[in-house]
Amino acid sequence: MKVLVTGGAGYIGSTLIQSLLEIHPDWSILATDIKPMNVELKSPQFEFQILDISDRNAVIDLIQSWNPNSIVHLASILNPPPGMSEEIQWKIDVHGTKNVLDGAVYSKTEQVIITSSGAAYGYHKENKEWIEETDPIRGHSAFVYSKHKREVEELLAEYKTVYPELKQLILRPGTILGKTVNNLITDMFQKPFVMGILGHKSPFVFIWDEDVIAIIAKGISEKKEGIFNVAGDGALSLKEISQMIRKPYVPIPSLFLQSILWVLRLLRLTQYGPDQIDFLRYRPVLSNHQLKSVFGYNPKYTSKETFIAYLNAKGVPYVEI
Repeated sequence: MKVLVTGGAGYIGSTLIQSLLEIHPDWSILATDIKPMNVELKSPQFEFQILDISDRNAVIDLIQSWNPNSIVHLASILNPPPGMSEEIQWKIDVHGTKNVLDGAVYSKTEQVIITSSGAAYGYHKENKEWIEETDPIRGHSAFVYSKHKREVEELLAEYKTVYPELKQLILRPGTILGKTVNNLITDMFQKPFVMGILGHKSPFVFIWDEDVIAIIAKGISEKKEGIFNVAGDGALSLKEISQMIRKPYVPIPSLFLQSILWVLRLLRLTQYGPDQIDFLRYRPVLSNHQLKSVFGYNPKYTSKETFIAYLNAKGVPYVEI
């Protein structure tokens, strides 16, 4: 088995590679990324190469020369560095995915595993209480990450029609937490108070990073295909989260917050605009029914247990609710 992992220097990528080398020591793994890996992995079965995923010729040449059985495509922009334009993000997120897909087609790769996101559903008033994989992918114009995930999935749908022999496993995770995870979501919980939107519960679904790794590994070894939400059972509202971490919950009227953001953005004091309160106002809450019944995986932790495991790992005191 030969596995190519793009975005291999990232947190999920490097953790996945370590896990695969332990579980399947006979597999050959090639990882690529725009930056070097922080973790040193010593194995005769492992190789790392610097690769710009937006460089079409380089991507296709590498895939064709290495000829993997499966490609795990993790390379994307979650938190763009200051000054990175939307055009550059698109070249990495969308154009980069097209490069990988074309390389897979040309080399007759059996399977591609794509990490999409629950953000692909978008942040909309019409979102169902629990979103299933058959619900529409709409993205959100105010969030580049969400918009690009929608475009990537539309691209995948086109390739599925034209190249049905290339198996696609599309994973749509909720918020990933782990012992060493730090992101925009965890930053929210480190503030002096938890801010919400008045009249909206803003529920979050969490998934433990080890579950994500196990799901990808199972997908490779069993050559799985299909589309699956990736989340633990249940959800936690922002008010429940604030109660657990013993911080004040401050629900702000949406019109007031939109006005403040409009002024701050006009003064160039924030990158966030009025539309971006939808991120908290209309959370996509992912059902994991298909993950358990069709894919055949039961997450180790519920959303609540995932959050508790994260707090324990960070040494943050909490109360049960």
